[in-house]
Amino acid sequence: MSTADSTLVRIREVTKIFHRGSEDINVLSSLDLTVARGEFLALMGPSGSGKSTLLNLIGGLDRPTRGSVEIDGDRIDRLSEKELAAWRARHIGFVFQFYNLMPVLTAQKNVELPLLLTNLSAAQRRSHAENALKVVGLSHRLKHYPRTLSGGEQQRVGIARAIATDPTILLCDEPTGDLDRKSGDEILTLLQTLNKEQGKTIIMVTHDPHASARASRTGHLDKGRLADSAPLD
Repeated sequence: MSTADSTLVRIREVTKIFHRGSEDINVLSSLDLTVARGEFLALMGPSGSGKSTLLNLIGGLDRPTRGSVEIDGDRIDRLSEKELAAWRARHIGFVFQFYNLMPVLTAQKNVELPLLLTNLSAAQRRSHAENALKVVGLSHRLKHYPRTLSGGEQQRVGIARAIATDPTILLCDEPTGDLDRKSGDEILTLLQTLNKEQGKTIIMVTHDPHASARASRTGHLDKGRLADSAPLD
């Protein structure tokens, strides 16, 4: 595979400015980032360094003030809102710190939610959800509601929901931030398995060096700029 073929995320000269009243807040400054297909990248940095903003730009939830965001050959910063919504549904799986599960839905129905945006039949959506829950080790919890699940189990449902559409990239925002160390380690092991055995490209924001150590590479954000560490062997 050529270098060009292996590049999945290509961010060039990205600047992001937020406006607060008459004040301009420069969150990202002429930032460059390249992520290879199948890579597990951790993003670290102090609060306010732009980690979540960068994640949102990659996921098409926000647009840069200047610069380009290219994912798998698509310049997503040039897409219309309608095109961007369709692109996200096909390519991005989100894993959140606080799970964001619907309390009135079972684990299976929560996992099916992003599949409602596809052309799959009800039977196909159910099958995809069951397979995703099997991957995360929760086949026995299909009919359970979030309130009956532990924090670690709820996060597994969140990951199952993220992978149910077979996305190009998993974007994880502090996925272990609300968990105890044991549950957090189990989630990190699951993410590593998805990366190494299923080839999933994962970009994870974390403040925890213990979590970032599980990634193959760590980028450090500070004052809107990014410094990469060397990839792990």
